Amino acid sequence: EGGPGEERWLFLELKLLADVGLLGFPNVGKSTLISKISAAHPKIADYPFTTTVPHLGVVKLPNYRSFVVADIPGLLPGAHQGVGLGDRFLKHLERTNIILHLLDVSEGSDQQDPVGEYELLNKELRLASPKLGELPQIVVASKLDAASPSQLQKVEEYCRRQGLDLYPVSAITGQGLDDLIRKVAEQILSLRSVG
Repeated sequence: EGGPGEERWLFLELKLLADVGLLGFPNVGKSTLISKISAAHPKIADYPFTTTVPHLGVVKLPNYRSFVVADIPGLLPGAHQGVGLGDRFLKHLERTNIILHLLDVSEGSDQQDPVGEYELLNKELRLASPKLGELPQIVVASKLDAASPSQLQKVEEYCRRQGLDLYPVSAITGQGLDDLIRKVAEQILSLRSVG
């Protein structure tokens, strides 16, 4: 005869599994980028918070290789505490190997501070999880086709001082995308060979 059964309440978290996570403030060009380098079709519009759920895209490489990119919705200050559902979105980054950190350098961003945004989001990563703060990052100067020379120069100088890899790209014209994909592929394949 059977005895009394066990009963439990479980809280399960779903985390996307991707090689690369796209990180940035709302409207920096993450969805446009993933739509150009993969077959993903996220909603793209000219207003903040167009992306409300993460999207996955597969980037195809030569010799039947590929890597998976996750488009994480835009984050805000206080994301690690749940502002704008940021704590939920940050959890998806925990399963990635590399972060592409997008900064908007377009003319329309002249009222913004891309370097300040970069530092603020990195602080959010560290506050959310020490592991997130240690993930390798590649900085992407986004919207190069409409770049503000002063914004681009500010980001270039900061990255040079900090020893950060910087890849200026335009997802609209395709400028810089091949170099970026090549760099990401090198890092991913290197990590796979080590792991």
